[in-house]
Amino acid sequence: MLCGFLPLGVAAQEPPSYRLADGRPVTTLEAFQDCDLCPEMIVMPTGSFMMGAIPGESRNPFDITGPVDQKGKVPRVRAPDEINIIPNEHPRHHVDMDIRYAIARNETTHAEWMACVDDGGCTHVPDHRVLMPGGYKPLGPDHPVINVSYLDTLEYVAWLNLKAGEDVYRLPTEAEWEYAARAGTETPFAQGEDLTADQANFSRRSTEHVLSRGKRPGVSLPELVNRYSPVPVQDLDAANGWGVRHMSGNVYELTLSCWSDEHLGLSSDSAYLANGDMSRSCRRVAKGGAFTTAMDGLRPAARVRPTEDYRRDFLGFRVVRELGAVVAE
Repeated sequence: MLCGFLPLGVAAQEPPSYRLADGRPVTTLEAFQDCDLCPEMIVMPTGSFMMGAIPGESRNPFDITGPVDQKGKVPRVRAPDEINIIPNEHPRHHVDMDIRYAIARNETTHAEWMACVDDGGCTHVPDHRVLMPGGYKPLGPDHPVINVSYLDTLEYVAWLNLKAGEDVYRLPTEAEWEYAARAGTETPFAQGEDLTADQANFSRRSTEHVLSRGKRPGVSLPELVNRYSPVPVQDLDAANGWGVRHMSGNVYELTLSCWSDEHLGLSSDSAYLANGDMSRSCRRVAKGGAFTTAMDGLRPAARVRPTEDYRRDFLGFRVVRELGAVVAE
C-alpha cells in the first residue's frame, strides 16, 4: 500500500477517476504512461496542504539582515537559534490543489531526453558527465538528465505533448512540486525528521559543514556518504509515501514558478500556475536539493533560483500532466 493517510482537506471517500486520451480510466496513486516514450506518471490525490517551512525546521544557522549601520551598510547577523526561519521559505500558507494532475514517478532521464533529441524535438545535446575527484565520469541512460536549463525543458515538454496527442504536459508549479514531495506529511522530509544515505543522494561533506556551523562544532556523520554524482533514477529506497522517487536529493528539479524572495501566499494551485506564465522571463524556482547539497537543502520547503538559461550537472527536472475533468460514476 503506497499511503496510509489522507492529504490535508481530503475526506474519506471513493477516489476520483480520470480518463486518458485513449479511453483508459486512472485513479488516485495509479501509475500510467500515455505512450511508449512518455514517462511513467502517478495520479496525485486531491486535497490541500500547508506550503512553506515550519519555524525552526531548518538546521542551517544562516545569517539574516541586520539594521542599517552608520555607514549605510546592511550587516549580516546570525539568526537566533529559536527563530531559524529562512525568509524565502515563508510565509507558510494554505494552498488548495484545485488542478487535477499526475507527476512523473522519476526525474526525466538521459534516455528520455535523447529520445526527444533523436526525434528532432529537442535541439540541446547535454553534457552527460560529472566531475568526480578522479576526473570526469560519464553517466548512463537511466541517470537523470543534467545540464539542461528551463528554456531547454520547454522543447522537451512541447515534444511530449505531440507524442501524447494532447496539450497536457508541462513543468510543475512550485505548489504542485511541494505537494507531491510532502506526500501528505508535515515533517521536514516526507520520510520523517531526517534522511539516510539509503533514502536520498546528498552530500555528507556539505551536511557536516552545515551542522558544524551550528550547535554541533566538528560534527562527523560516518553513516552518510559522498557519492559525488547522481544515481540512476531507480536506485536507493527513494520513494515517498505516494511512490514518487528522488523528490529529495539526486538533482535539483526545475519548476514553472517564478522566484519571489518570500512566498506569494497564493491560495490555490491555479493561482500559482497563472503566476508562472511562460511568456514572461524570470528566475525559476528549483526544488529538492542534489548530490552536492547538505541534507537541509533537501527539505520540500527549500528552494533556489536559477536563471532560465542556467545549465549545471546538478540540475534536472520532472514533468506533470494535467488530468482534466473527473469521470462521472
